[in-house]
Amino acid sequence: MNKLKFSLAFFVLSILTFAQSEENQLCFDCHSDNTLTVERNGKKISLFVNEKPFNNSVHSKIKCIDCHADINPDDIPHPEILKKVNCAKCHETAVMHYDRSLHGDAHRKGKFLAPSCESCHGKHDILASKNSRSKTYVMNIPTLCGKCHKEGTPVSKLVSVREHQALDDYSESIHGEGLFKRGLIVTAVCTSCHTSHDILPHENPLSSINKNNIATTCTQCHRKIEEVHTKVISGRLWEKEPHKVPNCIDCHQPHKIRRVFYTESYPDDLCMKCHSQENLYKIVDGKKKSLFVNYDQFKTSVHTDNACFKCHTNVNFSKKPVCLNSGKVDCSMCHSAATEDYQISIHGTEHNKGNEHAPYCTDCHETHNMKSKVQKNSPTFARNVPELCAKCHRTGMNIAASIDASKKGIVSEYVESIHGKGLLQSGLMVTATCVDCHSSHRELPRKDPRSTVFSANIATTCAQCHLGIYEEFRNSIHSPEISDTDKKLPVCNDCHFSHEIGRTDQGDFRKQILNQCGNCHEEVTTTYFDTFHGKVSKLGAQGAAKCSDCHGSHMILPTSNPESKLSRANIVETCKSCHPNSNKKFVGYLTHATHHNREKYPYLFYTFWFMTILLSVTFLFFGTHTLLWLPRALREKRLKKQKHSK
Repeated sequence: MNKLKFSLAFFVLSILTFAQSEENQLCFDCHSDNTLTVERNGKKISLFVNEKPFNNSVHSKIKCIDCHADINPDDIPHPEILKKVNCAKCHETAVMHYDRSLHGDAHRKGKFLAPSCESCHGKHDILASKNSRSKTYVMNIPTLCGKCHKEGTPVSKLVSVREHQALDDYSESIHGEGLFKRGLIVTAVCTSCHTSHDILPHENPLSSINKNNIATTCTQCHRKIEEVHTKVISGRLWEKEPHKVPNCIDCHQPHKIRRVFYTESYPDDLCMKCHSQENLYKIVDGKKKSLFVNYDQFKTSVHTDNACFKCHTNVNFSKKPVCLNSGKVDCSMCHSAATEDYQISIHGTEHNKGNEHAPYCTDCHETHNMKSKVQKNSPTFARNVPELCAKCHRTGMNIAASIDASKKGIVSEYVESIHGKGLLQSGLMVTATCVDCHSSHRELPRKDPRSTVFSANIATTCAQCHLGIYEEFRNSIHSPEISDTDKKLPVCNDCHFSHEIGRTDQGDFRKQILNQCGNCHEEVTTTYFDTFHGKVSKLGAQGAAKCSDCHGSHMILPTSNPESKLSRANIVETCKSCHPNSNKKFVGYLTHATHHNREKYPYLFYTFWFMTILLSVTFLFFGTHTLLWLPRALREKRLKKQKHSK
């Protein structure tokens, strides 16, 4: 049925495409002639349309008459003078913005230099903005705008100096440098600030460059920049006008934006005059806190290219010393994503509650000696992560227990797991560590739906390493994508546990399989122990077939599914893994058959009860016979004894 629907849809689409191409071909029969012209106002205008660029354009799938709506395809040749194409039929919002823009206003007033849709997009050769050959591709935008807004162009003689120098200033700015010299297509271009169609004067309240909107425009790329600047700028603007918050362009001139060098005002030498003294300290809560900074260690850290003030932002020459009461470093200025994750994590929430044992950034990453996670001596290097987490989550430590008593022994369990042994004994750097499962900064309780170890998210978390198994699991009957049920479906840690994950090919794990499957399939597991496989498993035979040997480990499918290990096509091969001589008769064995189920196995049920009744009646008959015979036997024995005594 699906194949039939697809065939019909393809057939209809083919007919429509053919019909469309046939109609367009009628137009190209004339307009593919490069000598075709029409005379208007004493000038010859070419009516030639190059078919190849049109077929590669974004409009290749539509008919010519969809744009040239006043043409009647049944009335050919059509009139020489046609109505202007109305782009608003498809691009209503863009045209609405253009009409109210500076460009649209000038065009409406008849200014011959005012750009129209075709000035920027072309006519019959329009390409998508993501196509690198398109005029509106991000790398080509400055060139496109430069046709008018560049010194020496006709437009430059009609507009202000600031406008016609805009492109020249842009090319020398940090944005232009990023685009032209480094090829960064994420850098700002003309349309990023002025928009593509809604280009308005800065005095207009709706303009993207209006003083009230400029911050919103800039924060499209520079997230949290206002928050950062509140901490970085010395405050002199506020001293002059306390109620005025400076706008981006108050400091960064439009089109001339340059790098800012604050290090000249706050060099590291200024800080190290005091902080190089080993005996420098301050009193915090009645305890001495060292303010000594080992500058040599700092210069080998990941922040070696940062000046002190970039982290310690609340410094000011109005203070004596300049760092007086500067407060804690706010890592979110550079690491906003990590900080946001930390704030909602169990670590962050406990820290914000005032729990002195909850870890902060510096507890894991250190302060001035911070190392990259790829450096072997870094606390966050993969091999060192378990030891780092063990500072709190180790048996005998009261720190983790102060938050959750169930978490105090997890590291010791991890060390003995297959993951821990792979990392610490075999040196496998690709094995899972604490942060691979719990994330680096977004550690959440397993009952939180946002947590990476929440039941519904476990499979996706494990898939980071075990992708092949995850793909199998997704298609199995245990997957919520396949089984629509209200019952709880098992996930990875239901069978493999969380921190005590062992080898699946060893006896201990194979013994546990029966218990694991029995948690959900209790009735079927009970019948398994009535079979030969189950009985020898009870006796400790590790090689005896367990649930996963027959049903599979992760790709568990109904027997009706042709891909199932127990389907008619595959069951012989499944049994051959243990019984090499298996054949179709052999696999006819009823694996989970039980005499307890009258509806499913009536022959076994009635045979069992027939034999049970037969044996019971037999034993009852002969038992009664024996009991009745006993007095006579005793009497005969007594008479025989009396006879011998005479």
